[in-house]
Amino acid sequence: KKRTLDLTECKTSFSQIRGLMFRKIKNDGLLFTFEQEQEVDLHMFFVCYKIDIIYLNAEKKIIKIKRKVKPFTPYIKSPKAKYILEIKSAEHIQEGEQVTFL
Repeated sequence: KKRTLDLTECKTSFSQIRGLMFRKIKNDGLLFTFEQEQEVDLHMFFVCYKIDIIYLNAEKKIIKIKRKVKPFTPYIKSPKAKYILEIKSAEHIQEGEQVTFL
């Protein structure tokens, strides 16, 4: 079954560092893209609601999902990923699924 997410792409270093700090998700969430697969440790400082974090490899395959990450979590260890999605809910999304970006 295909699902469509409306994501805001974080293209600049500043937007990637800021992430969801001090703001609400206006659509389904954020998309972070990196030059290569790498570990990108995250935090939830100044994010006041739970989110799901989806990690994808260079082939856009979901390699890890962290569900219901709590606000103000100081450290979230990352697997090596080329793409990261921070979204409201990954309820019907599973590890191993293939993702397509438009």
